[in-house]
Amino acid sequence: MIAGLAWRTLGRELRSGELRLLFAALAIAVAAVTAVGFFADRVRLALEREAQQMMGGDLILIADHTLPATYAAEARRRGLKLAETLIFPSMVIGPEQAQLADIKAVSPGYPLRGRVEISVKEDQAGAPAEGGPAAGSVWLDERLSAALQVAPGGSVTVGAQSLKVAAILTREPDRGVNFFSLAPRLMMHVDDIPATGLIQPGARIRYSLLAAGETKAVAGYQAWLTQRLERGERLEDTRNARPEIRGALDRAERFLGLSTVLTVVLAAVAAAMAARRYMQRHLDACAVMRCLGMTQGGLLRLHGWLFLWLALLAAVVGSIVGYAAHFVLIHWLSALLVLDLPASGWLPLVGGLGVAGVLLFGFAFPPLMQLASVPTLRVIRRELGPPQASSLGGYVLGLVLLAGLIIWVAGDVRLGAYAVGGFVVALGSFWAIARLIIAAIARLRGGAGFGWRQGLASLTRHASSSAVQIVALAIGLMAMLLLTVIRAELLDAWQQSVPADAPNRFVINIQPDQRQPVADMLRASGIEAELLPMIRGRLVRIAGKEVSPASFPEDERAQRLIEREFNLSWRGDLPAGNRVTAGRWFAPEEAGQGLASVEEGLAKTLGIQLGDELVFMVAGVEKRVKTSNLRKLSWDSMRVNFFVLTPPGVIEDAPASYITSFHLPAERVDAASELVRRFPGLTMIDVGAILRQLQAVIGQVAGAVQFVFVFALLAGGIVLYSALLTSFDERRYELAVMRSLGAQRAQLRQAMLIELGVIGSVAGLMAAIGAMLLGRIVGQQAFQLDLSFGLWLPALSTVGGGLLAVLIGWLAVRQLLATPPLLVLRNGA
Repeated sequence: MIAGLAWRTLGRELRSGELRLLFAALAIAVAAVTAVGFFADRVRLALEREAQQMMGGDLILIADHTLPATYAAEARRRGLKLAETLIFPSMVIGPEQAQLADIKAVSPGYPLRGRVEISVKEDQAGAPAEGGPAAGSVWLDERLSAALQVAPGGSVTVGAQSLKVAAILTREPDRGVNFFSLAPRLMMHVDDIPATGLIQPGARIRYSLLAAGETKAVAGYQAWLTQRLERGERLEDTRNARPEIRGALDRAERFLGLSTVLTVVLAAVAAAMAARRYMQRHLDACAVMRCLGMTQGGLLRLHGWLFLWLALLAAVVGSIVGYAAHFVLIHWLSALLVLDLPASGWLPLVGGLGVAGVLLFGFAFPPLMQLASVPTLRVIRRELGPPQASSLGGYVLGLVLLAGLIIWVAGDVRLGAYAVGGFVVALGSFWAIARLIIAAIARLRGGAGFGWRQGLASLTRHASSSAVQIVALAIGLMAMLLLTVIRAELLDAWQQSVPADAPNRFVINIQPDQRQPVADMLRASGIEAELLPMIRGRLVRIAGKEVSPASFPEDERAQRLIEREFNLSWRGDLPAGNRVTAGRWFAPEEAGQGLASVEEGLAKTLGIQLGDELVFMVAGVEKRVKTSNLRKLSWDSMRVNFFVLTPPGVIEDAPASYITSFHLPAERVDAASELVRRFPGLTMIDVGAILRQLQAVIGQVAGAVQFVFVFALLAGGIVLYSALLTSFDERRYELAVMRSLGAQRAQLRQAMLIELGVIGSVAGLMAAIGAMLLGRIVGQQAFQLDLSFGLWLPALSTVGGGLLAVLIGWLAVRQLLATPPLLVLRNGA
């Protein structure tokens, strides 16, 4: 019976407008969470499937030695398809020239996932091929074909074997994007390898075993392999999907998470304000119901069911809107991913229902308790005492639930923690500042007109409720500033991190005697480029302890870093795009001392601390350096970056080559061709296509992020309206009394607008300061972007907050003053 009564009451309240704001806040929060949830779920599923295509299989076992036959036998026993590849560097000899290339030998059946594309003529689009090259033939990629001047139909020599060039290799699924996988590609049949005579002891060969099959069988095989991996063996699966855009997508997820978090925070504030207003306007009705015999428990159950129906209704409507909205996100980003997105699961709906429940019962429970405990005496006397301890405890519980919800919605613990911390600090700081400002305003009432005196008097007379309004407005305005001005600054800073003139060419293998001629030729062509020394070294000890892949049993990235050789360099000044985050940069007098500057991400992964001694094996000689500082790099700047730098005079005696990057305008392509013709030993890598793809990623993600911010802006508007509407309810009776005592409408209107203007201006100033501080922290810590704000933002926010409050107030004050005082006095406060 109570459930049915609550449902009918809900319909009446929604029609009369009492719960519309609360319903709108909940529905918007659910829509934002479910829209991002549906989209993220579909992208996750699609990336896993696409990763399999880009890997050439579902699982890859990689080793630096021949793999045991038991691995393949176990895979076949589990019903998996298998393919093998061998990759190693070797010289390829053409009719007139020779070129270092990456040789890739593949077995029949390669690739298991995805496809290889080839063309039989130069400058022809690739077409899918069935498997790899036939025995006795090879495929050359476009770079190798151009370098050797060999077209399909010609022949090349690999080791001791002469092989026919059957096609131009235009696409291989598992090559990926690696700026420093620099050699061109030759693909051949694995059965031709023995005749080449290239497999010798000590040869640097990467052996790969590709497996594909049913998901359960692949997972079981992966678990079986994981327990048997030996030194030099590692597994790759879909978690390594699309490395060339994963960084941009990760940052996009944080942007989407930020917008969703702000929507949830604003919805929480709106829910608290709307629930407080609902409680204030239903105290009399609940008192009458108590007089007619309804118990406190009955009132609690009635409103509990009422809010439960409201939560379910808001969750359904919000989920429908969110599901429809996620198609807009797909429109923005599916072209970027070039993916056929599979259907999403239903888990985002559970998240939407949880958001509605947490927001409603976390912030409506305390007012609900006050409604249930309203005394019957209120029918005669309208007073209600201060909140009970249980109500305050309910708000604390609501804040705890909101904090957990924010971290979950953010999808990133760091971003969620900063949002929670910023919200809590802003809440406490805004409250304290608001009370101080109201107390200071009380001294400014003298010597002014009636409107000014009465407006400030009303503000100080209702100090607590005025402080609540200021805090709510400040939180709402702060979030809206984060969503507009600071969101724009974040996106602009991100887009500018890959500027239009970012380097699009890398040149390596510049020998010491070629350094000056190459620099002079580039300068003569109008190209500014810095040629940097580079040596190769393997890290063998950290802080006196020998390190190997076995030293990091649970960190695959650390294992891969330890297995590889690092690019080392030296310089006396801090490189552009680098920022020292710990320690200090090398002083001029420290040249020749065994010091090192380490990239902070590498240091974190390998556990390197300031002061640790690092030992590198460089050309068979140990180089000992002490970590003196850590650096933050801008990897997406496309500049040449190094994990480890030393001062001059430390590693300069090691064999070195030089590397450079520069921006080559489209109209100066001939300069690059001339450079390669004059110095045929150089390797030039065109990363223009990759750069354009990265810039397209950022642009499209920015569009999707701006769409999600619409939800937060709607929630912010509800907060502002709720905060101001509450003040009108509280002033209704007071205005009626003053009108009955002879006050003019114009005077009361002036007083009310002055009060609202002061509230809005104070809230706007606090919101701007809070948004600038929180925006800087979030930008640096969550997005690795440095933001700068002008003094115009606090001034604009102060004026804007006051005008916004006055504008909304003007529309509502007219209605308040038009109501006959006798009607208000009869109905009571």
